[in-house]
Amino acid sequence: MSDQHHPWAGVDPVGAPAGSAASAPLSSVRPAVGAPSSAPLSATRSAAALPAQHRPPAPAKAAPTLWSRPPRPRRDDLLDGVARWGVMHTRHGGFRLQPVRLPRDLALLVEWMNDPVVSAFWELCGPADLTDHHVRDQLDADGRSMPCLGLLDGTPMSYWEVYRADLDPLARHYPARPHDTGLHLLIGPAAQRGRGLGGTLIAALTQRILRERQACRRVVAEPDVRNLPSVRAFLRAGFRYDSELLLPEKHAALMVYDRVR
Repeated sequence: MSDQHHPWAGVDPVGAPAGSAASAPLSSVRPAVGAPSSAPLSATRSAAALPAQHRPPAPAKAAPTLWSRPPRPRRDDLLDGVARWGVMHTRHGGFRLQPVRLPRDLALLVEWMNDPVVSAFWELCGPADLTDHHVRDQLDADGRSMPCLGLLDGTPMSYWEVYRADLDPLARHYPARPHDTGLHLLIGPAAQRGRGLGGTLIAALTQRILRERQACRRVVAEPDVRNLPSVRAFLRAGFRYDSELLLPEKHAALMVYDRVR
């Protein structure tokens, strides 16, 4: 699982342009302030020898040019801002993704992960530390995988992981293309299962991914081949059953949705 871009110009401060006082003959330079106009140049006092109130102001020092580190790219740039993808309107209601926040969302996720139907494939059944570690590893990484709650009409009812499949270990097991985007999901409350929600929400999110991620040409998923409800949901969403993959943790069905144009 788990799996996205000066020239300097300077002026020589030493050389003086032709025609300036620095390039004029010494005889044409006016004597220093306070020296008789008829006094020879050698008799004039230097600026350093003048009383302080008569000395010309010191030339202003140029402000040092400080190098600054370019701004760090946003963490979610690898997925083009999942948190900003907005509401997707479906026949079941308004659906949107909300990035997980810990510890706020942990208790709800632990409850879902300990449901036998979910734990059969997610394998996070047990104490809260298991789920916390699984989610926190993604949140603390570089943004190539974004764990999210799926909200339907404002109510959390599913868990999603949107990830860069081309940057994920999965890419070693299929011919990945740049910016392939992967999906993992589960429907949390038992009352929400068996209503056709999975296929509807997958279809809505897939279209939103392709709209928001212009560089992405394919959305992929790799449910366990034994997870028939999940495989069927992806098929209903328009994915094709591409092949089967022997991954270290499971025998997976590679599901692919291709951008039409």
